[in-house]
Amino acid sequence: MFGPLAIIVVIAFALVASGIKILKEYERAVIFRLGRLVGARGPGVIYIVPVLEKMQRIELRTITLDVPPQDVITRDNVSVKVSAVLYFRVVDPNRAVVEVVDYMYATSQLAQTTLRSVCGQADLDDLLSERDKINAQLQDILDSQTDPWGIKVTTVEVKHIDLPQDMQRAMARQAEAERERRAKVINAEGEFQAAQKLADASAVISQHPIALQLRFLQTLTEVASENNSTTIFPLPIDLISPFVNREKKTEPKP
Repeated sequence: MFGPLAIIVVIAFALVASGIKILKEYERAVIFRLGRLVGARGPGVIYIVPVLEKMQRIELRTITLDVPPQDVITRDNVSVKVSAVLYFRVVDPNRAVVEVVDYMYATSQLAQTTLRSVCGQADLDDLLSERDKINAQLQDILDSQTDPWGIKVTTVEVKHIDLPQDMQRAMARQAEAERERRAKVINAEGEFQAAQKLADASAVISQHPIALQLRFLQTLTEVASENNSTTIFPLPIDLISPFVNREKKTEPKP
């Protein structure tokens, strides 16, 4: 049987060996010695003095935090539900442990309240069309408020904006009316440009009457190219007036 000395040696060895800790590359150990902060250690193999020192593991990788849908009333009094996603990481493990009780929960609550506040200060049109601006504003506010906790907010993205059904129908009618307005404006601009071109053409023809006869003959050529057995077309007086005047000049005087 083992003697008392052997048992003491085994217990002492187990106690000393229990202080050996292995930290991954993305982990840090915040060490407290008799309740006082010593600092962060790691990564790799570290040693914690048993009984005297305690450690808390902190992960340095980027954390993805889903912000649940928040009921928001926009500045133009429209009720919507807005959800977002938050990306952040711990840059100072010591402050993340000492300055806040639970940095994950604190960051989540802060993201929810900030999302409601920022979206409530914007109009619905801005919330839908200027999402990059909203994201940048959210990121700046959250980053400045979590900086004392040793947390860096890298990205905030608004994921989904849930509109009421009546508002969706109203926006659909508005979009349809806008498309009809644009179609009418484009049609009117086309008519205006066509009228302007016709006016320019009439000005040219008025200065050169022979151009009208050439255009008429070209039209006849185009009509004759079709498979028609009979073609009826009007004959302008200007086309035969030179021949009529010529006959009148050649008639003998009585």
